[in-house]
Amino acid sequence: MIASRFQYGTPSPVRRAYGYGTHRVPLRRAYGALSPVAWKSGLAGGYGQAVASLRQRSGRSGRTRDASDPGTRTRILDAAEELFAGGGYEATPTAEIARLAGVPKGLVFHYFPKKIDVLVALIDERTLVEELPEVEAVPGDAAGTLSRLARRLPLSASPAMRRILFREADTHGSVRDRLGRLNGEIIRRARFALELALPTARGDAARLEVAAVTFAAVLLYQENLCQLTGHHIDPDAVAELIAHALG
Repeated sequence: MIASRFQYGTPSPVRRAYGYGTHRVPLRRAYGALSPVAWKSGLAGGYGQAVASLRQRSGRSGRTRDASDPGTRTRILDAAEELFAGGGYEATPTAEIARLAGVPKGLVFHYFPKKIDVLVALIDERTLVEELPEVEAVPGDAAGTLSRLARRLPLSASPAMRRILFREADTHGSVRDRLGRLNGEIIRRARFALELALPTARGDAARLEVAAVTFAAVLLYQENLCQLTGHHIDPDAVAELIAHALG
């Protein structure tokens, strides 16, 4: 018994905490994840200090910091907006979004489980169809009224988001829905403005509706054409043409 005490010595607090001498828990298993500094900390101050050191070290990963950073999601969306506008949704891999945003690829999936979720978030959060009850109209001047409408498309979005909106109309339902709302708002404004500009034509609702729909279609086509090719259609010429057709 004396030889045994001399051979093993008095168990340290950490050895006692792990049942050394009773259950024979291997110290390799107890300390396998600890650094030499943490090992010494455990021998000097007990198991509590050693585990605290391990937890502090394991909580220093960049992923943890990035996931808790409120600006991380914004950086991901900023990168996706730039890439989708430049090369298109289908041609942009998630890894490229992560690289431009400066985050691990897995963190992109933390916020957006699928790549399409990034596009949906961009459309929902960065495009807004302005729905205003009042419309400016010049009595007796249908062409001038439509020209004013043409210069103020009721869409709040950056040039990049406008490009994405028109380019990816066939990619996801949310993009088509946003374009549909935009088209509906332009038609509503044009019809209301024409009714104010041409009060004598209010009885001919069918013609005003066709004129409003045509005006909206030309505006949306012009916007799409401008985003994709840089070419413009003169809105004043379109307004004059529609006003002349209405008489």
